[in-house]
Amino acid sequence: MEATNQFDALNKYTKIVADTGEISAIKEYKPIDATTNPSLILSAAKLPEYKYLINEACEYGKKEGKTDEDKLSLAFDRLAVGFGVEISKLVPGVVSTEVDARLSFDTEATIAKARSLVKMYKDLGVDPAKKVLIKIASTWEGIQAAKVLEAEGIHVNMTLLFSMCQAIACAEVGATLISPFVGRIMDWYTAKTGTKYVDGKNDPGVESVTKIFNYYKKFGYKTIVMGASFRNKGQIVELAGCDKLTIAPKLLKKLKESKEPIVPKLVPESAAKEQFEKLSIDEKQFRYMLNEDPMGTEKLSEGIRKFGAAAATLESILKEKLGIA
Repeated sequence: MEATNQFDALNKYTKIVADTGEISAIKEYKPIDATTNPSLILSAAKLPEYKYLINEACEYGKKEGKTDEDKLSLAFDRLAVGFGVEISKLVPGVVSTEVDARLSFDTEATIAKARSLVKMYKDLGVDPAKKVLIKIASTWEGIQAAKVLEAEGIHVNMTLLFSMCQAIACAEVGATLISPFVGRIMDWYTAKTGTKYVDGKNDPGVESVTKIFNYYKKFGYKTIVMGASFRNKGQIVELAGCDKLTIAPKLLKKLKESKEPIVPKLVPESAAKEQFEKLSIDEKQFRYMLNEDPMGTEKLSEGIRKFGAAAATLESILKEKLGIA
């Protein structure tokens, strides 16, 4: 059947994922998967139609928690899982739920939090092995947590990924999926150079994801590449053929409205021709390579701060509901 718009055309080459916590948008666009993060959940949680999820989360925290700290932590996780459960009813594939970014430098705490989120999903009747990815920031500590979790059958989505060294380290531990950020890479280069990238052409974010995709395919890594954080439709079009792309509703709408043709730009067969040297990265190399990449270093730090701030704001909403000072 002939594709009638860019959304349908892209769907032939790439699995489309909705980057939103809003259940109404998922109903409208019918993506394969959905991704959430603290910022998206914070936005959705402020809408009246999702008030019931906050109430359920607070009731759970009160019932299961012994101390105020426990109650808040449990309510916080239950809210993220509550959104995930509702979304999982609407997508045939997986939903990504994020570990608190404030744990990004603590391997053991990340592992414990991931196990706790998975248990909550199970308790609510969702099979996490089939329906859930646990999102973890791609710090060295987060990547080591991913190694342990994947060995236990808990599947991960490695997020806040900006640098080749992060991508290689994630693939080497067998991460199920990575989310390299396109728009935030572009933002950094625009801020530094003043260059405006408007249609995805010569876009440093697009080039970064293309390079990672080709490296993975050339060396036979099974880790799924899911481009994320898009600023314009052109970036999406230039990454047609990527395993998955997670796209915000406003850009999904633009794809639906456009009838311009889409051709696959990322093709596994052409990756074989790339002149890459295969790297194996230990902690010392990882830290040095990331340090040598000012964009990757700055954007990873900023991303953790932003998600941490969103988590803190969400906590303040829950504290008020829980009656915690």
